[in-house]
Amino acid sequence: MTSTSNGFKLFRGLLICLCALVVGSGNAFSQPSAPKLEDIISGIENRYSGSGFFARFSQTSTLKEMGISDSASGKIYVKHPGMMRWEYEKPDRQIFVTDSRTLWVYRPEDNQVMVGEAPAYFGSGKGASFLSDMKQLRENFIILRHEQADTDLLYVLTLTPKIQKVDVSVIYLSISTTMYDIVQIVTLNSYNDETRIVFNDRRFNQGYDNNFFKFNIPAGTDVLRLD
Repeated sequence: MTSTSNGFKLFRGLLICLCALVVGSGNAFSQPSAPKLEDIISGIENRYSGSGFFARFSQTSTLKEMGISDSASGKIYVKHPGMMRWEYEKPDRQIFVTDSRTLWVYRPEDNQVMVGEAPAYFGSGKGASFLSDMKQLRENFIILRHEQADTDLLYVLTLTPKIQKVDVSVIYLSISTTMYDIVQIVTLNSYNDETRIVFNDRRFNQGYDNNFFKFNIPAGTDVLRLD
């Protein structure tokens, strides 16, 4: 009986140790807790702090009251701070270029270029201008975590302009959980019209020359002023 009792105690002891190991192992391999809002913002700032980036984009614009939507696609080039070049390829060719001071909008099929001041056009986040200077996120927006929209692959942030304007009432940023890439931007204006931009083929630390963000107006092109 003593031998049997000692054997049972030994077996029970081994069983308890085994259970402890299994529980400990499960904790060791559990997923880390989700990052805080500040961590996500810092991750975005670090990701976009390089010399510049390139991406292909698809854009869908919807006028809610009229029930009208249209789509476009093309390429975007960015150099910090403030330089952007949006080359729309479909459905019509047009180019938006800014060196942070001047904005050129070129429509080759109309033989027309519109010229204006970039700060006036890109105010309050219009045209996703923060892509060229991530300091704008903290300076110009109240940023909240939209946790209900989060997934395993994306964090979603809600950006509300500190100074309200008709063009932009709220912006939703979808951020990759692995690299903090901005995957999608959804912008709503005060009429609840929506512009949705999705980025693919994202490439970082691209070394663009500053002259790439200036537009040389072709001879014979009609020049109009952007108000």
